[in-house]
Amino acid sequence: MSAQPQLVADTDIQQPQERIELAAAYRLVAHYNLDDSIFTHISARAPENEGEHAFLINPFGLRFDEVTASNLVTVDINGDILRDSYGAGINKAGFTIHSAVHAARPDVHCVLHTHTVAGVAISSMEEGILPLNQWSLQFHNRIAFHDYEGIALDLDERERLVADLGDRNAMILRNHGLLTCGRTVGEAFALMFNMERACRAQLAIMSSGGKPVRVNEELAEKTARQYEGWDKHHAGNKPDPQWEAFQRLAIKHYPDLVT
Repeated sequence: MSAQPQLVADTDIQQPQERIELAAAYRLVAHYNLDDSIFTHISARAPENEGEHAFLINPFGLRFDEVTASNLVTVDINGDILRDSYGAGINKAGFTIHSAVHAARPDVHCVLHTHTVAGVAISSMEEGILPLNQWSLQFHNRIAFHDYEGIALDLDERERLVADLGDRNAMILRNHGLLTCGRTVGEAFALMFNMERACRAQLAIMSSGGKPVRVNEELAEKTARQYEGWDKHHAGNKPDPQWEAFQRLAIKHYPDLVT
């Protein structure tokens, strides 16, 4: 019987920033309890020297709190593994979703997908996210929807998924979960952080027994545009103060992520 793969890391090697930031995102998703055992994924475009049009994704079998900069797997758009220090390969379902977006959207650096209780609950409701609070208004008329087709193992689904996503950066995968895209890892993470809170708040409101107060269309659109103004000024450029703050938290609590 072959030995189980072990975490491989060389602390004497400085990992590329792309790997460190993606590893931080994995740790933050675990820190905020947005992970789902060894399933779901966050991907980001790999450093240029690791392969043309390649992206980084977690090795199959690791919890998010075990992901480090060095054990992220480099894979190309065709599913060929270019670098895998952990030796366990990747989840095929994760490859289907993430490769589709990376291939179709050159503007997207990072794709983040979750299966949280709140996200799955809202994805199972026809209404989606309602304009009930400031968090939800960020996504007003800006969410794409993709109908459930079973576990994402069919590569043919990629064409339909990216057609449904279009040029939007937030998607509800019906009966499945949530997905965000970003020009940076920080942007994709911040979108998911707020999208998750919007889902949790909506479920809390709906279960309270009180009568929800919806924000009117004009004000909802104004607020969404205000969010976009912030994003254009900060999230698409470095340094992004919010992402820097999140990274400090990740490295403070999980310093091994940089190895």
